[in-house]
Amino acid sequence: MSELTKRHRYLVLAICCMSLFLVSIDNTIVNVALPSIGSDLQASVSGLQWIIDAYTLVLASLLMLGGSSADRFGRKKFFMIGTALFIVGSLLCSVAPSLGWLVAFRMVQAVGGSMMNPVAMSIITNTFTDPKERAGAIGVWGGVVGISMAGGPLIGGALVTSAGWESIFWVNVPIGVIALFLTWKFVPESRAAHARRFDPAGQVLMIVLLASVVFTIIETPAKGWSSPTILVTATVAVASLVAFLHVETHRTEPLVELSFFRSVPFSGATVIAVCAFGSLGGFLFLNTLYLQDVRGYSALHAGLYTLPMALMTLILAPISGRLTGSRGPRTSLVVAGVGFVVSSLMLTQLTATTSFAWLALPYIVFGIGFGMVNAPITNTAVSGMPRSQAGVASAVASTSRQVGQSLGVAVVGSIITSGLVGTFADGFVDAARSAWFVMAGAGIVVFVLAFVTTGSWARGTAQRVADRSPELVS
Repeated sequence: MSELTKRHRYLVLAICCMSLFLVSIDNTIVNVALPSIGSDLQASVSGLQWIIDAYTLVLASLLMLGGSSADRFGRKKFFMIGTALFIVGSLLCSVAPSLGWLVAFRMVQAVGGSMMNPVAMSIITNTFTDPKERAGAIGVWGGVVGISMAGGPLIGGALVTSAGWESIFWVNVPIGVIALFLTWKFVPESRAAHARRFDPAGQVLMIVLLASVVFTIIETPAKGWSSPTILVTATVAVASLVAFLHVETHRTEPLVELSFFRSVPFSGATVIAVCAFGSLGGFLFLNTLYLQDVRGYSALHAGLYTLPMALMTLILAPISGRLTGSRGPRTSLVVAGVGFVVSSLMLTQLTATTSFAWLALPYIVFGIGFGMVNAPITNTAVSGMPRSQAGVASAVASTSRQVGQSLGVAVVGSIITSGLVGTFADGFVDAARSAWFVMAGAGIVVFVLAFVTTGSWARGTAQRVADRSPELVS
């Protein structure tokens, strides 16, 4: 790929961020529509969980394949096919006649998304060859992730209230078409000098592992641990994990390069991503049900209540990017961990009549935490992997985010289902208290890893991994 002008490089960044916004906001915009969808399609709590997790699970399962395939066949081409598929999936979701069809069409959306996000980061990494400029571009990318995911409830609330839940899928179409045209017009084609070989066994085992784990978590409260179905899926989860580790260890070019997890900063960033996005998934799921089903607010009203969180994420995401670039990831991660812990503990005190002033404070604190966490995750994950495998590199961080959000929704939803006594409106607050404590625990993990992954010992492990691979980016 020939050297682009600075203006052209930043235009490419803007186009890639547009696609990221599209895929990321679809993770969260659906949350605020869940009560309306549940009412129209007669969905239970577990059914609502599947509307979210069908999307995030497929994304998590296919991101690695999407990144490596684009490196092989052409990033621009693959990116455009994914965008077109995402548009089609969105249109299908808007006309879904039942819960089952909506879940299936969400999976179509996610297949398109898996061809967009890792490829967009790969394009960015290969467009910005100067390390400082690349760090700034990655900071912008991380900021867009935070902004899009936090702004989803507000935008979704306005759309659901004014035009029905179907409109949250219609809005993807014009944005997707614009992104498709701009990509065709301005993004240059590129491929990896040496594309990673396909790993069909690893890919299948990853899909089986993630699906069986999430199915077991979501369905156990209703079916019980003694259910033959749950026993089978739990066994499949354990067996697929063992098989996956065995297969990936013995392949020359595995789907997931396990050796990179010897780097403490890299593996720590992966765990932090799971905890942070698990907290986000749980936070949005619980608050949507609380504000609409317990408090009786409209979707727009519920979206407006989350505005303090969205604003703090909007303000702090770019600040975190600059802070991470200038001082490293520790400060941002410490603030994020404290934000997750404090906000979750405050939300354990919710009642059916909690005032807006009390609600606003933990929402603000959560927004601070989430706004600070994205940039250090992305920067650490991408800077510790080979540039020639940029698609796979960015997919590791993206996969961790999607896995985290899937687990967050699955875990808190299961806690609600297990602990619910009486009517939903009467029993939700008490049932949710345990879920908030679990999320506080995730925040503690982020806080601890902020120190563990940024010290001299951790940097030494990263250097040893880098020394074993001459292609690593500094």
